[in-house]
Parts: sequence; structure tokens; C-alpha cells
Amino acid sequence: MSAPAPSPLAVVDAEPLPRQEEVLTEAALAFVAELHRRFTPRRDELLARRAERRAEIARTSTLDFLPETAAIRADDSWKVAPAPAALDDRRVEITGPTDRKMTINALNSGAKVWLADFEDASAPTWENVVLGQVNLIDAYTRNIDFTDARTGKSYALKPAEELATVVMRPRGWHLEERHLTFEGRAVPGALVDFGLYFFHNAQRLIDLGKGPYFYLPKTESHLEARLWNDIFVFAQDYVGIPQGTVRATVLIETITAAYEMEEILYELRDHAAGLNAGRWDYLFSIVKNFRDGGAKFVLPDRNAVTMTAPFMRAYTELLVRTCHKRGAHAIGGMAAFIPSRKDAEVNKVAFEKVKADKDREAGDGFDGSWVAHPDLVPIAMASFDAVLGDRPNQKDRLREDVSVAPGDLIAIDSLDAKPTYDGLRNAVQVGIRYIEAWLRGLGAVAIFNLMEDAATAEISRSQIWQWINAGVVFENGETATPELARAVAAEELAAIRAEIGEEAFAAGRWQQAHDLLLHVSLDADYADFLTLPAYEQLVG
Repeated sequence: MSAPAPSPLAVVDAEPLPRQEEVLTEAALAFVAELHRRFTPRRDELLARRAERRAEIARTSTLDFLPETAAIRADDSWKVAPAPAALDDRRVEITGPTDRKMTINALNSGAKVWLADFEDASAPTWENVVLGQVNLIDAYTRNIDFTDARTGKSYALKPAEELATVVMRPRGWHLEERHLTFEGRAVPGALVDFGLYFFHNAQRLIDLGKGPYFYLPKTESHLEARLWNDIFVFAQDYVGIPQGTVRATVLIETITAAYEMEEILYELRDHAAGLNAGRWDYLFSIVKNFRDGGAKFVLPDRNAVTMTAPFMRAYTELLVRTCHKRGAHAIGGMAAFIPSRKDAEVNKVAFEKVKADKDREAGDGFDGSWVAHPDLVPIAMASFDAVLGDRPNQKDRLREDVSVAPGDLIAIDSLDAKPTYDGLRNAVQVGIRYIEAWLRGLGAVAIFNLMEDAATAEISRSQIWQWINAGVVFENGETATPELARAVAAEELAAIRAEIGEEAFAAGRWQQAHDLLLHVSLDADYADFLTLPAYEQLVG
């Protein structure tokens, strides 16, 4: 590696953190600066392209597979690179932020993979951004332990052969990192997260028999995948590791990406590890893109849109077929339930639902799936063990029986369920509670026995917005209006104050969260991402 010139990046408006100098080295910052110089202009162009495409959807209320890439889809000869040994068996993956306790617990969880999250499960405070990198470095060098100050319980890593393989998720392309600037301009958060992690850990991971593996969030087109591929090629050359060492799994969590799955794999074919079927972000993307499309695109309550809904079945089955046709892993969705220590009956019902969900995914041909809590690892593992046995995956199941027409993916009106008043109340409840925690720096939050992240808040506020703008009439005869949303939000805020007490309420960010939820839910100018205005209010 050539000796770097002094980094032109500036750290601004950030309180010094313990050990930040181990992450923000001159050499690491020079690498991030070079990524920014080379690739941010293309990132900017692709964000502009997103807006153009959204305007086209508003005009036509439809989507189709791309005619200009038909030859890629028709060419049966290409496959993605074979999976490295550390990513061949992905039958259970656990997700979570990179705080110190979670880092140890996730690696020890018994899952095959840990999605180490700098995105939706992490509020991007400077502390979370930098110390999350410290925690991963410490994990790879086995210099990590943790003692819970409240309980006195200590945590330490199991032997190396028992640890999950890490797949790190950087922030999406739309987010900036305001604390790192180049000539006065913030560097994209995705390049900060990827760059610092890759620079410090790529060779270290190779030495451990693994590699720099990534989940790519919020991708909207194959051109965005091409940008990531070019970044990987440059980064591998920069640090002097073999091309193809990086592996990336793309989250198909936008409706536009669902029409470009093969093209996304093609662009990343030397670095592709698979695709993942999300849920809340996918539904959020449908609302966002088709919000002008009239009644046929109005989603019912989020909990009524299960993965067995016809348009969700079309999406997941197309994903499995696409992945296996190209030799890639198909990874299923999230089991977000958090076991209750107080209510065995709640656990029993939830565990049965998780088992049914994972049985369905394994039966459909998925090679693995996500859970949010270590107690769910054995349940998901049993579902996939029953289908896979000793095989690491079922990529040989080609699912050639699956045929999905363009309209199947957006047939929202195939659902019988309708929005309900309780659904509105739940969206408000969850939205306020999640945003309040996010503003305090917490991205993964337990709410009503579910582990929620930013995607939850996005679908919640999007549904409120959509129902109001569509003039939905609930089953109790009330119409969704800004006034009704404000009244429900005021009631929920008062209920939270009564529930937690005056002191805790005053110490939190409850009023701020209430106001922000209403702002993004009621504003005529629909915000592309809740996290954009929220980041302006995030302290740290």
C-alpha cells in the first residue's frame, strides 16, 4: 500500500471519544477521502435518478422489468462467484447494532451470521459510528469483554470456531456523516462506515479465515449496485487484497429493486453473496413510490400484511428463483419477536408464529433467515435443519415453477384487509416510541414485545400519511384526517406520560418525537426518509 498523503478530511462538531484515534487514523481517513473523491459524484447522480424515477411512477402508477437489460435476464450462462466457506451456510442470521454487549452476544448467539448494523438498528450518533468500529476491531482481535453495570453480569467471547460470521451493514446512500467533511461538505455515511471498517479489518478478517462481507441497504437499482461493485474493486486494490475477496448481500427492500434482482446480481457477480427479502422497508417503499396511485395502492394495517399476502409471495418466490438461478443465497425476512420473561403464554403464541414463518421460508427454498433475539436462533435453526439436514444451503432448488408477472409485485388490492382505527393508533404509538429512543441514540428498540428499527417508523409514518391523503374511512366510521392523527397522538403522548411518570417523561425526548412524527406524517411534502429530518435533531 502506498503511503497516504495527509487526509483532507476534517472532523467537525464532535466531542472527542475514548480510543477514536485507533479508528480515525491518518491512513484510514485518507482512504475514506479517496472513496469520497472518486465515488460521491456518482452517488449524487444516482440520488437524482431516484427522484426522476419516482416522478415517473407518480405519472404512470406502474413498474415493469427493464427492457434495456432483457439480455442479462435471458442469458442463462452467468453465475455469481462461489460462496466462500465462511458464508456457505447462512441458515440463521441474527441482526443488531454494534454496541459492546450486542457485539459479544450476537457473535456468541449460535447463529451462523451476525448482521453488524450501522444502518437501521443504529442511530448515527458520532459515538455509535466510531465506537461501533472500535468494538468490531476488538472482537476480531479478541480484546473485547463487557460487564453490565446494572446487573453485574459479565460477557466474553466463546472460542473462535463457535462465533458467527460478521456481515456488516453500512448506512444507505441517502445519509450523510456530518462529523466528517471534505472541503466543507459532509461525506456520505455509507462511505464512512464501509471505508473505516474495510480499511481496518479486511486483512485481519482474511487472516481469520473469513473476509470483509457486507449487507447493502436501500438499493433502488442495478446502477447503484454497479457503484458498490466499483467501490469494492478500488478498495481491494488500494489495500492489496485479491479481487473477489469482498462479498455483498443486497437487501431487496425497495419496490424498484424487486424489478432488477437479476441485474443487481449481475453487476456484483464477482462479489455477490446473495439477496435478502425485507418486509417493513419494502412496504414503506411501495407506499412512498405509489402514494399518488389511488385506492388500489392503499395498504391495510402493517400487521395485516403478512409474507403470505399474494404480492409479498410473488416478491419472495421471485427472489428465491432469481438467487438460485444465479448461484446466490436467498435470505429470508426478520423474526422480530422478543421473548417475555413475564408472560409464558405470549412466548408460546409468538414462538409458534416464528416457527410457522421459518418453516414456510425453508419450504419455499430460502437458504437462511433473520432473527432479532438469541432465544429465536434455535427455533429458526430447527426449521432450516429440517429441510437442509447436513447441506449448507439449498441453492440446487431452482424453483422453476415460479412465474411472476410485473403486475403481481404491485397487486396491493389483492388483499382483503383494510386499514383500521386500531392500526392508526398502533402506527402512532410505535412511531412516537421509536423516534423518541432514536433521538436518544438508540436504533434497535423493544416495543410491545417486538424489536423495532428505523424501518418500523418509516412504515408507521408512511401509513398515516397514505391513509390521510387517501381519505380512508375506518370501520368505526371515522375518516383519516390530520385532526384525527393529532388527537390520537395527543392521547398517546398523555398515556406515555401516565405510564412512565413525570420525571422519566421530562428526561426523555417525548414531545420532540411526537412533533417529528406528526411533521413527517402530515406534511404535504412527503419526506423521502424520516431519518433525514430526524438526523438534524440527533444530538451527538
